[in-house]
Order: sequence, then structure tokens, then C-alpha cells
Amino acid sequence: MNIKLISTVLLSLLTVNCLSSNSLSKNANNNYLTKCNIASSKTPQSNTTFKEYSRNPLKEYLRNVFTNEAYNGFDTKEYNWYFKHRSNGMPPESPKETVDLVSKYDCYYLGDTSKKILYLTFDEGYENGHTAHILDVLKKHNVNAAFFVVKPYITSNPDLIKRMVDEGHLVCNHSARHPSMASIKDQEKFNKELIDVEEAFEEVTEKKMPKYFRPPMGKYSELSLHYTKNYGYKTIFWSFAYNDWQRNKQPSPTFAKKRIMDRTHNGAVILLHAVSKTNAEILDSVITEWKNQGYEIKSLNELPN
Repeated sequence: MNIKLISTVLLSLLTVNCLSSNSLSKNANNNYLTKCNIASSKTPQSNTTFKEYSRNPLKEYLRNVFTNEAYNGFDTKEYNWYFKHRSNGMPPESPKETVDLVSKYDCYYLGDTSKKILYLTFDEGYENGHTAHILDVLKKHNVNAAFFVVKPYITSNPDLIKRMVDEGHLVCNHSARHPSMASIKDQEKFNKELIDVEEAFEEVTEKKMPKYFRPPMGKYSELSLHYTKNYGYKTIFWSFAYNDWQRNKQPSPTFAKKRIMDRTHNGAVILLHAVSKTNAEILDSVITEWKNQGYEIKSLNELPN
């Protein structure tokens, strides 16, 4: 066997161990946040197991090492979205390794940073019994949000989808089957992940789906961003998120509210998970505090060009 190849594999294994350790350390210090944890949950309305945020770091790393290539002139290397927190209310920094891609392919993680404006978004992988209450709170405060949904969520919760639309919220595309979009090289298969969600949404609402897409798990490549833009979508990342998606490991309301308020900044695209019991409990007080501090919550339709 080629000695050079063996050495490369061993070096890769050591490197990914170091990277994994660094990732855990960074997340513990809350300097970086990605959505890469493992959480398998059953949808209450169906027997379908929906695996959200599943990850195999070794497989991902080795795939990038050995199969990274250009496809029709576009890089296929898979990246994980993250942001770097900055103090004193300053907007966070985006990943330096892909800063050019963000501007080139209609990606947003910030809105208007010159004003006290926020953009509130929720990811909906499955229904955990909290969305109706979240909608009640949004209605109370006359706030419009964006809900990023997968196809099974639409088919299992048509009444909630209709209510979202009727009450002025955006129901947006989060893919049909929640894959890493960077793993799909074939454009037809890539588009099908978007089309299947659109068709399910139109069947329930008789309306066209807004053209905003959030990549599952925050995974992307230059090719996936190109495909997304080419299909007419804007990619919506985020400048604030926290570990709120694990149903059986929920943060305390006190910690969660403090974390959200401490990290609020002008132009923030806020990502919250509607499966979170804590988020449902604190949303009313969080929105009240945002308003007391002079923040205005706007629709993604009002993002600056």
C-alpha cells in the first residue's frame, strides 16, 4: 500500500480529533455556534422518525480531504455555518473562509445594522406542541416572523401552516428531507429538495412559497449556494442562535433570556427552535424587553438589498 496515502489518512485522523476537541472547547466558551449536534425525534403526528442535525465529523472531514473538487467550476467543499460573537453589541463576524461566498450568492446573516432592527426566525423540523403558543405571543405583540419548515412538518401540521400564513408570517423552505445540501452534486436532485417543499406548501395554502431558504444544519458549499441562488432563493443564515433544540436538555428560562438579550445586536437574524419549551415560555418577555430597548422586529421581506 502507498506509504504516502497511509500517512495522509493517519494525519487526517489526528487532525479531525484536534478539530473536534477545539470545536467542543469553542462551543463551551460560546465563541462559536454551529448546528451540528445529534438529535433524533419522532413527530407526534406521525410514525416517521425525523433525524435533525445528525453529524459524523470523521466522515465529513475525510470526505472533504479526499473528494474536495470543482463541479462545473464550483467548489464542492462542505462548510458549517458559524458566527463569532463580539462584545458591546457589535454584530458578529461571519466565517472568514467563506466571506466572499456570502456576498456573491445572496446569503444573509445580518440585516440593517445601522438601526435597531431584528429579524425573528424559527426552524421547524417537527412539532413539539409549542408552535401554537408561539403564534399566540407573536399575535399579541403584532410581530411577524419567518418559519423555516421541512416537508414532513407541512404535511403533518397543515392547520398550523395555514395559521402562520393567515397571521402574516413567512413560511419558508428548509428542504424536504433535511440533508446536507452540500452533499448533493446533481442539480436536479438538489432542486427536488426545494420543489417538494414548495408543492406541499402550495397544496395546503394555495399560495406560492416565499423564496427564502435555510440550509439544514447550516451546511453549505459554493456549489450548493450557487444552486440555491440559481433556483431563485436567498440563503438565510443567522447571527444569533444558541443550544435550544435538544428537547430533553433545555436551558433554564433565566439563562436563555439572558443569553438572548446579551447577544442581541442591530440587524440580527435571530434563529430560535420552536421545539424548545424554554423558548415558548420566555418569548413574551423577550419581545417585551426588545421593544423596551427600542428594537423593531421586521420581516425578511424588508432585508436590505
